[in-house]
This record gives sequence, C-alpha cells and structure tokens, in this order.
Amino acid sequence: MPSDPPPRMRDVARALGVSQATVSNAFNRPDQLSRELRDRILSAARDLGYPGPDPIANTFRRGRTGAIGLIIHEPLQYLFEDPAARLTMAGVARVCGEHGSSLVLVPRAEPGLPDVVPTALVDGFVAFCDPLEPERRELLRARRLPVVGLDAPVTPGEPYVGIDDRAAARAAAAHLVALGHRRIGVISFALARDSETTVVPAGLDAPTGYVANRARLDGYRDALGPALGGGGGAIVVVAARGVEEADGAAAAVPLLDHAEPPTAILAMSDRLALGVIAEATRRGIDVPGDLSVVGFDDVPAASAADPALTTVRQPHARKGAEAVRMLLRPASTRQALILPTEVVVRASTAPPRT
Repeated sequence: MPSDPPPRMRDVARALGVSQATVSNAFNRPDQLSRELRDRILSAARDLGYPGPDPIANTFRRGRTGAIGLIIHEPLQYLFEDPAARLTMAGVARVCGEHGSSLVLVPRAEPGLPDVVPTALVDGFVAFCDPLEPERRELLRARRLPVVGLDAPVTPGEPYVGIDDRAAARAAAAHLVALGHRRIGVISFALARDSETTVVPAGLDAPTGYVANRARLDGYRDALGPALGGGGGAIVVVAARGVEEADGAAAAVPLLDHAEPPTAILAMSDRLALGVIAEATRRGIDVPGDLSVVGFDDVPAASAADPALTTVRQPHARKGAEAVRMLLRPASTRQALILPTEVVVRASTAPPRT
C-alpha cells in the first residue's frame, strides 16, 4: 500500500488559516512575524510532521545558498589542531555570523576521493591556501563564483588579504643581527608536500612553490646577507617535514649537530620554534644563553612558553574576517589588503655568548 504523502507547507497554512507566505516567513524570515504567531506555526508544523521548506528548492528559488566555502590545502583537522589556523577560522566565522551566512569547510582532495569544490553549495569561496593548486583553480573557474585569496592571491595579480611576509621575516632576522648573531639556522616549511626533513643545500635560495616560504626566505636573506657578507658567519637552512612541534624538534637536530652549531635559529612558525626549544632543552642547551630562537605567528602558546618566545605577530583573526568582508563586497571594489605585523621581543633571544 502506498504511504501517505508527506505534509507540505500548504497543509500547515490550511490548518492555521494563514497564507503559505506567512508559514514560509516563520522558517525563513522570522523577523516578519510576531513571536506568538511564529511559535504557533512552528508548533503546528511539528504536530503535522512538516520539517520546513526544502533547502535545495530554496537555493534555486533565491539564487543563493547563504553559505561561504573556506578552501584549505590541508586535511580538515588542520583547521582545529593548528592554533594559527584556528584563529584565522574564528575571524572567518565571526563575519559569516554577522552576515547570517553559513560556513562550509572544503579540505584538500585526498587520493582516490573527489574534490568537494565542484559540488559545494556556496555563494563564493575564501581560499586559505598557499598557493591554490592549479587543478582547483580550474575547478573554481568553472564554478564562476567569487573567490578571495587568504594569505596568497588565487591567481597572481588578483586581490587577496595577507601580510608582507618578506618584510616581516626581514625584521625578525634583523633583530638577531642587531643582537650580534652571525651563525644562524633557519627552519623553513616543507619545500614540497609530504617531503622529509631536509638540509637545504641551496640555503636561502631554495626553490619552493609556497608563497610564504619563498617570501620569508627572501626576507631572511635581505637582513642576513649584508650582515654576513664580510665573512665570519654562516647560514644553514633545514626544511621541516610538517608544521607541528615535533617537526620543529626534528629539524633542529641537524642544526644543533652541525660542526659549528648556530647561536640563533629562525623558525617560520611558532610551533616549529617551540619544537626547537624543546629539543635544545632536552640536550641541556640554554635558551637564550646558548641559543636564541625566533618564531613567526604569535599564537597564544608563544607568550606562555618557557622561555617566552620572541616572534613575529600577525593578525590571524583579522585576516580571516577581512577576507570574508572582501568576498561579500562587489568585485569592482576589491583590492589587495596587506595587514601589519610586528616583532614581539620576549625572553627567547639574547646576544650570543662571547
């Protein structure tokens, strides 16, 4: 026997003696009704088993989903495990909330699984990627939806929200130079996805596809090159395998085992820097007496570390918030927004021992 047809909006309207538009407002535009009327409509809908308007049909009718997609080039858990990513995502979510938009998380496509980009029900994307993979760029072009880059432009020359990574790294390295350091180690991000911890023969000229990595290496070279140009100094670059503290500790090993170990280490993130401090402490190396350490990001753990970490502060939450605001503006008004950074000097840096 066929089952009874599911209840529809008109059934709720008929039961209450109101129009279908009034029932629709109860679900989609509650500010148009008194609280008492809306409560009566929702109660009647529950009694009849009516779940509310079909979201897919609503999307087609309105021509918009009311959702923003956040694209990342890491596994989904990265957004919840990495403190800098969490702060950035909080800024994205806050502005989405202010505008009544939902947030759809779009992680990297895993091997053997389809990419979510072509099917995500969103009105536009914020691409939290460095850089956006060419395959995804093509998928986005086919979607014909607005896209704003976060940390790097989706396509060179397009508007995005970020920082001047080169200038920030230059300032961090200049701080060590001013303290008198001339033997300096650098721990960079991986030069390619899923690569191992590697001592980089090319040093600060290492080829890398990552925008921030390249810019920060250039910034370190801007400050360290002139200081070491007269001789008496050295730079060794190690590319970490990943972005966690354990990866920073592993990358510190070849630096601290070097025949002439550095008196200071520049790390491209606070998590890597905190791993360096942990490895130095394990070896009985005093920070900052024997080794100065500088991070990048100023996540909450930086100021809570022992010793407190000298680092580059960047406005993570504001970056996320401004990227969504830019996406919601007309395309003709979007232009690149570079946010300020500063070196925050704490207890992890000091002049080298003589």
